[in-house]
Amino acid sequence: MKRIIQLAPVVIGALLFFSFAGDKGQKSIKIGAKAPLADVKMKNIDGNELSLNDAKLKNGLVVVFSCNTCPFVVGMDDFPGWEKDYNDLNKIAKANDLGFVLVNSNEAKREGDDSLEKMIEKAKKASYTMPYLVDVNSELANAFGAKTTPHVYLFNADMKLVYMGSIDNSWDSKRSSDEAYLSNAISQMSTGKIAVSESDPRGCSIKRVKVD
Repeated sequence: MKRIIQLAPVVIGALLFFSFAGDKGQKSIKIGAKAPLADVKMKNIDGNELSLNDAKLKNGLVVVFSCNTCPFVVGMDDFPGWEKDYNDLNKIAKANDLGFVLVNSNEAKREGDDSLEKMIEKAKKASYTMPYLVDVNSELANAFGAKTTPHVYLFNADMKLVYMGSIDNSWDSKRSSDEAYLSNAISQMSTGKIAVSESDPRGCSIKRVKVD
């Protein structure tokens, strides 16, 4: 029994890695593609409605699919979570004349942990400085092919995709160096050449409503 208990953290860690690598059944939009559903209005936590085109600034927009409870967002024992970086990334985005929005597409949990009321509570607790939008029926996530929370998409001034994937590689305990994928891509946008335009998203699967 003691041996089983000792092995439990190892088994749980393995399950976390394989369970949170994303929904491989989702086909993501490609680099260079225009942002889909960019004019569709979504409810923000402030009660107003906002589209991606409303949120973009002169040089484009950062879209982060997020949620209220995923350990890759809020943190866990062996990973601090990316939520702590959201406000700093928003500052970087604004300094580069980019909009920044969080999108909650967990429709299957809309009556629970990912309700609008819980989103408002989460934003207040985490002091979010950006819009946090409700993606009804996961329509935006489906159009993007978003797989995880978080899953990041960076669009240029023409709302064409120039980067997608993870915020950075801090989830990889075997990494040889730190790679700040999103912030690097933002700083490289003005050069017209982004060194890493795609990375593997890591996080919890987006909780879509299954349709028969």
